[in-house]
Amino acid sequence: MGNDTVVATVTDEAGERRREQRGWYFYDWACSVYSTSVLTVFLGPYLTSVAKSAADADGYVHPLGLPVRAGSFFAYCVSASIVVAIVVMPLAGAAADRGGRKKPLLAVSAYLGAAATTGMFFLDGDRYLLGGLLLIVANASVGVSMVVYNSYLPQIATPEERDAVSSRGWAFGYAAGALVLIANLVLFTAHDSFGVSESTSVRICLASAGVWWGAFTLVPLRRLRDRRTPPTAATTPSVHGWRQLAATVRGMRDKPLTLSFLLAYLVYNDGIQTVISQASVYGSEELGLSQSTLIVSVLLVQVLAVGGALGMGRLARAYGAKRTILGSLIAWTVTLAAAYFLPAGVPAGFFVLAIGIGLVLGGSQALSRSLFSHLVPPGKEAEYFSAYEMSDRGMSWLGPLLFGLTYQLTGSYRDAIISLVAFFAIGFVLLARVPLRQAIRDAGNPVPERI
Repeated sequence: MGNDTVVATVTDEAGERRREQRGWYFYDWACSVYSTSVLTVFLGPYLTSVAKSAADADGYVHPLGLPVRAGSFFAYCVSASIVVAIVVMPLAGAAADRGGRKKPLLAVSAYLGAAATTGMFFLDGDRYLLGGLLLIVANASVGVSMVVYNSYLPQIATPEERDAVSSRGWAFGYAAGALVLIANLVLFTAHDSFGVSESTSVRICLASAGVWWGAFTLVPLRRLRDRRTPPTAATTPSVHGWRQLAATVRGMRDKPLTLSFLLAYLVYNDGIQTVISQASVYGSEELGLSQSTLIVSVLLVQVLAVGGALGMGRLARAYGAKRTILGSLIAWTVTLAAAYFLPAGVPAGFFVLAIGIGLVLGGSQALSRSLFSHLVPPGKEAEYFSAYEMSDRGMSWLGPLLFGLTYQLTGSYRDAIISLVAFFAIGFVLLARVPLRQAIRDAGNPVPERI
């Protein structure tokens, strides 16, 4: 009878864990539409055009009195949004670990970002400052929400499940991005049939991403459970925000291999995030491609990224997550080199690049997230994932800044895009030097059979 009780308990726990996992996937489904439709496709070219309409005769706008090339404004705003996230993320991580109440934080950050994104409907004329402000709020909010979201992974998946669960989350996100992009493509290309201008159709696409984000956030808020944790020396109410982050970093000195992984991830992910946010600007401004071509290209990325995330998850089971990520970094480098030599006005070449990006994008990010979850000491999930998210989004301001500065100094988006190769090359070397099995043991976690 005792054995039956144990089996029933284990079965119930597994069922509850799967229920939470399914709810967890839906936050990727909710917020990834912002990353795809807003940050990757529409906002870069549209905000650049709005800034150009407000520019002086020399092509400069003057936010806060500073001379900025209109073509660099979007990249600088992305960098600024990440600086704001850096300030707020430690507050979210400390608060999430203190008492274990993560859902209210997830709700606040998600709905603030969704509201800012919905407000992009009012971005028209020469309101480039409004566009910059809304971008900063939305992009910072998605970064903060991901601190809380990612910190659930070690709690809802066993060590052997995490590669698969993380990959499925990314796959859900890319599937949602593809679905909404199809609707965006229909509206944008047939805007006359719907009785709206091209500009209005873009603003509808931007705002709809915010509505989608807010609506589907309800699913994880219903499915995920808060886990109350007793106060400890590291999570007492007197220790907040940056003090908590400083304590986390000091504690990580006892986990130098975890820090080594974070450094490697910081570098190569900066390159990934910059490619995601600046690809549409490169395609429209340097290659002279139409908005419809860019939408189809990103749609191609989304569709392939679903299979890519799941496929790289299977590769990780066969060859290990570390080797699979290293292979993806080589693919990223080759893709950027090819982008530099693409002739202008040739959509076919851009489509080929989209295929390459789609096959490695989701997997490289999903496997990095699951890999880091093995390096987190038990009980410090949100605290460590706050540091991880600062590496993921919070420190990813260097790439956009380098991209914007390179264009500002050279006037060439080709020079700007090739400068990003450094992030993948350096990240490859740093990751290759991390002994992951020892890092997992040092964190006090069981080492999976293949890592």
